[in-house]
Amino acid sequence: MGKQTPLYEQHVAAGAKIVDFAGWDMPIHYGSQLDEHHQVRRDAGMFDVSHMLPVDVSGAGSQSFLAHLLANDIGRLSVPGKALYSCMLQEDGGVVDDLITYFFAPDDYRIVVNAGTADKDIAWMRTQAANTGANVTISPRRDLAMIAVQGPNARARTWAALPGSQAASEELKPFQAARWQDLMICRTGYTGEDGFELIVPASRAVEIWQALAAAGVKPVGLGARDTLRLEAGMNLYGSDMDESKNPLESGLAWTVSFNDGRDFVGRAALEAWDGSRQLVGLKLIDRGVLRSHMRVITAHGEGETTSGSFAPTLNASIAFARIPAGVAPGDTVEVEIRGKLLPARVGKLAFARNGKALA
Repeated sequence: MGKQTPLYEQHVAAGAKIVDFAGWDMPIHYGSQLDEHHQVRRDAGMFDVSHMLPVDVSGAGSQSFLAHLLANDIGRLSVPGKALYSCMLQEDGGVVDDLITYFFAPDDYRIVVNAGTADKDIAWMRTQAANTGANVTISPRRDLAMIAVQGPNARARTWAALPGSQAASEELKPFQAARWQDLMICRTGYTGEDGFELIVPASRAVEIWQALAAAGVKPVGLGARDTLRLEAGMNLYGSDMDESKNPLESGLAWTVSFNDGRDFVGRAALEAWDGSRQLVGLKLIDRGVLRSHMRVITAHGEGETTSGSFAPTLNASIAFARIPAGVAPGDTVEVEIRGKLLPARVGKLAFARNGKALA
């Protein structure tokens, strides 16, 4: 038996198929992964993401510590509640984790890290703090739970479920959060749809989950979450990047800030990188299903798919692939599927956003 979130019994009662995910017993679906995918694209669905870990970073040295720790520029955050997506890197540029950091004051931040890397992340943060002598306190918050409500009707249904929350969150822009009562309402997500990620006391998770259900939000499992994020062009740690890959070869160059003069961890390695590989999107031209770790043959050499699946919004098979530099959007490559070479078209990573196919 794995670790269980405060919502585990709700999943069991709803008939969810439970699987192991990073050591946690999590719902993969509640009957139909396809229906759940469309539910998020067309209306509103909710995910239990309480296996992820909020981490509070506080103290007078917080801003300078995070400026050193993260590849993106934390100094850009000055409005309370504003969020930043970034990678935390090793000295060799490999990705320790990708995460979101919320700013409330120069001595008050909250970081949300991935479930499978949480223990490693905390240890890495504390090591970096000790090495730099940073005046910070790093506080993992397992007393909190997280519920993501995603879809075109997600915000309206959240406001219906949580009376009074609309006034606190209606003006939030994407990648901004507000503290309301004992909740944190974040206009972020992992689906390519609008909505909120709610960080709530673990003791209130069941109450809030049930209120959302009563407001018409249907539960969605991690299976649909994966196809939604894949369509939206969002990386999955451990598949599309990890400690052996840097953000520049993982489609995440936009999350690295070189122009602010900071000496962040991994900067020297990124500056010395040869630029030989890139992460792109693939859309299969013939019938078949793209999966991870499939051989990709290009005019510039070979590569490999990192994530792949059938994309319900596109009614096609798509993948991310790490391939040699020089291959351009619109080019055709070949993917080896069960011993056959099938053609696929190269494009951008994002295939669908806000309910609509982009490719």
